Amino acid sequence: MTDIQKQEIERYRGELETDVRKLVDKYLSISDWDIPEIDEHKSIEYILQVVRSTLDDVENEWKKRGR
Repeated sequence: MTDIQKQEIERYRGELETDVRKLVDKYLSISDWDIPEIDEHKSIEYILQVVRSTLDDVENEWKKRGR
């Protein structure tokens, strides 16, 4: 990746962070609706584990494509 590509991606870092936070909030809200007495901290930990695992899967798929 060139420096220019890195700079371009870095420009969107804030948007990416916002999107990920919204994603976590979305699934936390859904779990709260389904189970009102849920432990919020454990839910967030689990949601983050799933997000990390999914990111790993996406990365591996891209590597297999040779990109």
